[in-house]
Amino acid sequence: MLIKNAFVISTALLALLLAACDSKPVQQAQGQAPAPPAPKTRRMAPPEGAPRWGYEAAEGPAKWGALSPQWAVCGGGHSQSPVDIEKTVKANLPEMRAEFKPAALKIIHHEHMADVINNGHSIQVNYTEGDTLKVGDEQFELLQYHFHSPSEHTVGGKHYPMEMHMVHKSAGGKLAVVGVFIEEGQHNAAFDPIWSNLPKSQSTEYHLENVKVDVNNLLPAKKTTYRYDGSLTTPPCSEGVKWIIMTTPIQLSARQIEAFRAVMKGNNRPVQQLYRRSVVTDYVAEASAKK
Repeated sequence: MLIKNAFVISTALLALLLAACDSKPVQQAQGQAPAPPAPKTRRMAPPEGAPRWGYEAAEGPAKWGALSPQWAVCGGGHSQSPVDIEKTVKANLPEMRAEFKPAALKIIHHEHMADVINNGHSIQVNYTEGDTLKVGDEQFELLQYHFHSPSEHTVGGKHYPMEMHMVHKSAGGKLAVVGVFIEEGQHNAAFDPIWSNLPKSQSTEYHLENVKVDVNNLLPAKKTTYRYDGSLTTPPCSEGVKWIIMTTPIQLSARQIEAFRAVMKGNNRPVQQLYRRSVVTDYVAEASAKK
């Protein structure tokens, strides 16, 4: 009797499974747009052997220089970033030209990075389409951009709610970072592809198919800049970084800012001493502009 009942139950289950396999997907309502494909997600293993660091007291910025011999410049360097922008000097600097194209988007959120371009507990967007920034005769390629909240640089001691860093690298290995202040204001639709896919857990990578972002739309219309020589703002705090910071902020809505802060907040290094450096002002020309 038990054997017979078991056979009947197994036959019923098999019939249900076959029916599920043969069933057709539910048709979309007439006129309804197809749902966008879900992002491909994978967990990223943290790098081995890297010291833990962060923004809390025990592993925070004041301790970075002592956490690793390779990070000593974090505590003893005289060309560190970020800085407070208070006094500026007008100077004749090499002309800068920027050319950005839409590119496939890959969003990464992880606690540490193994290479020198460290996003410092941020949301990082990898950009691999060869966009360039030219300073004089030197050309830099855009590698990635990421965000800090509140801003790392200050103007007259004032923080902005957020700051975006666009990291560029030359063929010779030199770094140039374009900084963009973000203030609260109108909703910024240019950030929707990114903000719609903010990874909410650490060490998670989202790869978004068929999503494109035009970097020009992330920048302010006015292209005057602050420029100075500084460093990475996260370990290893390498110096020799060209900083180009837009004088005019862009806007995100309060909801967009809070959406980022729900994932990441307090990931800013305090301002560092300027020492004998000067902050100069100049203009970034569009690639199509004539001299």
